[in-house]
Amino acid sequence: MNSVRTSISLIIVMSLCWCVPTTFSQEAHSADPEVHIFLEKLFRTRADILISDNKNLLSEFYLNNVKSSRSALKHELHRSKYLHAWAKQRSFNFVRTESQIRVTQMKNKEDGIAVSLVHSLKLTYTHQKDIFEPHEFGMGTRHTLFLQKKDNKWYVKREWYSDPFDENPELIPILAPESELDPDYASTKDREMGDINLSPALKTGFLKNKYNRAQALAYADKYAGAALGAGNNLRYNKNYKDYTPLGGDCTNFASQVIGDPKEGGGLKMVGNWRYWFKAGASHTWVQTDRFKNFLLYSGYGKLIFKGTYTAVMKPNEKFKEGAIHTLVPGDLIAYELSGDVDHFAVLVGFDDKGYPLVNCHTADRYHVPFDLGWDKNTTYLLIHVMD
Repeated sequence: MNSVRTSISLIIVMSLCWCVPTTFSQEAHSADPEVHIFLEKLFRTRADILISDNKNLLSEFYLNNVKSSRSALKHELHRSKYLHAWAKQRSFNFVRTESQIRVTQMKNKEDGIAVSLVHSLKLTYTHQKDIFEPHEFGMGTRHTLFLQKKDNKWYVKREWYSDPFDENPELIPILAPESELDPDYASTKDREMGDINLSPALKTGFLKNKYNRAQALAYADKYAGAALGAGNNLRYNKNYKDYTPLGGDCTNFASQVIGDPKEGGGLKMVGNWRYWFKAGASHTWVQTDRFKNFLLYSGYGKLIFKGTYTAVMKPNEKFKEGAIHTLVPGDLIAYELSGDVDHFAVLVGFDDKGYPLVNCHTADRYHVPFDLGWDKNTTYLLIHVMD
């Protein structure tokens, strides 16, 4: 299960006594239509400044004399700075945004209103100096805000959410010259684990039912959650527990994609990798490192390569188009920080220029560039799911 990274300027959501609900099955309604109008305008403006240079548009939503409100504004400006820096490094041009909110809980307080909501975002980009059709990807985040009214106008007093853009722009990895690459970056142990994956005994025991890759991809798109572009009315599969409040739902989602018996890839639940539909998941089903070990030792997955952004992207003698291009849609990418796997995502395809795209949960992503929101300290494990 991935670690939920929360806004650096605010308190972690899980520490609150009043926090984001476990599920978002019902929409809350307020007797004050001004609150909804304010929230819609707030999130639309926040989406717009992600790609525009007019950062002054956002200050009208925050209280300059309240520290928590100033911190929330500073955070929004920081995430815009990060996205601009990332786009520059990748030679992307962001050209459009689309924003949608779903209020899930609203409570009146003595000095304001507490709100929980889901924000669905779509960003459209083009590649610089290349003639390709614009590509769209979606993001979904869950927010808890406290609103305060002053001089007959609403403001954000404080806010909490897990933000995929809460990264240091100075740590965005760049593509190093080919001479700096080490094609044997993967450790001996990791390469041995790849050999183990090919064991005929394991393949005979576990891989009797083939991986339905097309169905797994359809599942990944349908249940990508609140990210605009996903299906199922932007909701998770209600047959599975949402593990977001317990630290993250990314591994639960990856397990569903490859293992759901009805709509997903249909790989048989074996050993400690199981989901009991009335009771919940095993540790191996939802915890990142256990899931990674299960994949690589069971025969269900093979480690293709392990390395930094530069190492997985740049061509070398062994991988003529870069190691990541040996993956096929329906494979998995594990994100490792300080020796521990922190996150899992499903590779769902490549854009017109060949940039890898992923779907995942927490935060929800639909056809998002695979490295967006990760820094140069991230190591990527490229895992091919055996057909």
